[in-house]
Amino acid sequence: MVRSAVILDRDGVLNVDHGYVGQVERLEWIPGARRAVRRLNEAEVLAIVATNQSGVARGLFSEADVERVHQAMQEDLAREGARIDAFYVCPFHDQAADPAYAHPDHPDRKPNPGMLLRAIAAFDLDPAHTVMIGDQARDLEAARRAGILGVLFTGGDLDAFLQSTPAVTRLLER
Repeated sequence: MVRSAVILDRDGVLNVDHGYVGQVERLEWIPGARRAVRRLNEAEVLAIVATNQSGVARGLFSEADVERVHQAMQEDLAREGARIDAFYVCPFHDQAADPAYAHPDHPDRKPNPGMLLRAIAAFDLDPAHTVMIGDQARDLEAARRAGILGVLFTGGDLDAFLQSTPAVTRLLER
């Protein structure tokens, strides 16, 4: 069976990008995001998150804080009958305050494709049936480098956006 997925950036696609969202209390869902994830789940399309989290490298919050945000997201989604199948996080940055997270060009940090390539390998995804939804040029570049289609989300209702995006509707109708 061909496995398909939508890989979503987090901040600006699933949740409002308030700048360095590393605390649960700062989590605010994009309109339609939970419905969009549920729609993917119901169509048996994997919903995967790939997110740069330089706030960790900058010392603004910890990897454990990021995990708590992701756990809160999963709990919110579960109440809607939905789930994220996997989270891929890159906490590295070239200007890290914490030397443990300093890296001049980490392969996972978008626009590099590392997180996407790891997801493709881990889930045995067919790149022709995998789409990246991002809100930044770096997301689309990571998708290009990973050999998958990248689609720019410019805001609004994410569920309506997915339903009006031909590459995603093809996945939903398979």
